[in-house]
Amino acid sequence: MADYVMNREGKYGYLFVQDMSGAPESRRSPEALAGYRQFGARQLWIDGNCVPGSFQMNTCFWTKANKELMLQHPDAPVVTGHSHSYPEILGFVGTNPDDPLDLGGEVEFWVEDEPHIITRSTMVFLPPNMKHCPMFILNVKDEKTPILHFSVVMNELYGYEQGGEKVDHV
Repeated sequence: MADYVMNREGKYGYLFVQDMSGAPESRRSPEALAGYRQFGARQLWIDGNCVPGSFQMNTCFWTKANKELMLQHPDAPVVTGHSHSYPEILGFVGTNPDDPLDLGGEVEFWVEDEPHIITRSTMVFLPPNMKHCPMFILNVKDEKTPILHFSVVMNELYGYEQGGEKVDHV
């Protein structure tokens, strides 16, 4: 059933995205998805490549800590930090229906050079050109109530600047 995608028919079927097929190869390749499964599961990706006119958004579940794993990739933008020429909203959402504001874990997230520990469901607005990250999952209390993470960039494609170098659509 994993290959079954609903709502592709009709005049507006192209507006429904229910998988990772629209993500750039660097995010949806079997190797990338397998690496991500060490601490979570990517779910959905939408951008202007898969739905013309859309801005970019992606979602995932985090089920395990990832800091040690991420530190093995010191050049990764989520470790060293990066910025975008457009605004971004990041979400960190607990999935316990009895206490949805409890994150169910801890996330370390840096804005500029300022660290923040997030333990409650949170959305973060990042103005254009604001450096952010590292971002590490420090712990998840229960894999049955993972942390839902999403990012939304107000641009048709995702890209970033890291160390003065521009990287498009990754």
